[in-house]
Amino acid sequence: MKIADVASQAFSMPLTSPAYPKGPYHFVNREFLVIAYRTDPEALRAVVPEPLEVVDPIVKFEFIRMPDSTGFGDYTESGQVIPVRYKGKPGAYVHAMYLNDESPIAGGREIWGFPKKLADPALRVEKDTLLGTLDVGSVRVATGSMGYKHETLDVAAVKASLEAPNYLLKIIPDVDCSPRICELVCYHMTNVVVKGAWSGPAGLQLAAHALAPVAGLPVLEVISATHILSDLTLGLGTVVHDYLRPAK
Repeated sequence: MKIADVASQAFSMPLTSPAYPKGPYHFVNREFLVIAYRTDPEALRAVVPEPLEVVDPIVKFEFIRMPDSTGFGDYTESGQVIPVRYKGKPGAYVHAMYLNDESPIAGGREIWGFPKKLADPALRVEKDTLLGTLDVGSVRVATGSMGYKHETLDVAAVKASLEAPNYLLKIIPDVDCSPRICELVCYHMTNVVVKGAWSGPAGLQLAAHALAPVAGLPVLEVISATHILSDLTLGLGTVVHDYLRPAK
């Protein structure tokens, strides 16, 4: 293979069999269980990078089923998202994500900088309860539950929340393990169609784990729970801050 061929064909690793195809990435019947809870404000400020600002000591723990996604297939993920402000505008910082499919782990980390790690999340209905779980190996690190479709929510408001800006800290090391890329990335969900949205009573339990430290943002009070069924497209990102090239 010629040098020019490498440059022209390079997209993702491995060169001759990339771990995922090029986007856009569209999701059909993407289902969310989002449980908002109050946490320790000092613990929250310790993990949110500047120039993002913490608004309130709130975390959203998400369990997400994705049965039909272009390029990534059928998988489930779970993690923590933190409401923030950037330059005075509201958004959300994606703090941690755990999922069970190699392709979106590789694509999410390499393209956008999603903080994805391999685990075993699940989201299912058990009789009158929507149940989300997150296992790392044999250890249960998160359990979220919600009464199934107790109250219908305003679809327009839920759509607006899904379309708000989201922020990621993209880190890619150089061959000497120094940072080659260290950027704050912004992305949006597009083509959002909310097929239904509901609320209900909720509970959330987090357990300590050395390599999945979700309990580092402890649950002090469960505030709300939202169940969403939607179609959407995961938009590609833009770099809004480069930590290796300070602003002049």
